[in-house]
Amino acid sequence: MYSMMRAVRRLMAVVSLSFVVAFSQAQPAMDVPGKKEVKPYQLLSSGRQITIKSTREIKHIMLWTTSGYRVVEQKEINNNYFVLTIPVSQKTFFLMIGLSGGKIYTEKIGIRDAP
Repeated sequence: MYSMMRAVRRLMAVVSLSFVVAFSQAQPAMDVPGKKEVKPYQLLSSGRQITIKSTREIKHIMLWTTSGYRVVEQKEINNNYFVLTIPVSQKTFFLMIGLSGGKIYTEKIGIRDAP
């Protein structure tokens, strides 16, 4: 009788483990290589002037240097279009764009001086 209960327990353990393995799923991939999210905005530049055009309302923007100095910050834009002029002579910056719905995009940008 004891050996039969032992066999039933082993069988139950094997069946349970089989169900767990068969029905468990991996976490979904967050960043699939080669697949980029389409940004709902465009950046256009002319010298030290950057124009941001968006399909959604722009709530705020912030521009800072690679060494961490904030050079432009504009809140409550509430428009699909915004133009900013960069007041410093560096070439590389980080840009943060906050859109309606709370989505925030950040990217590193470089600019060239107009000829």
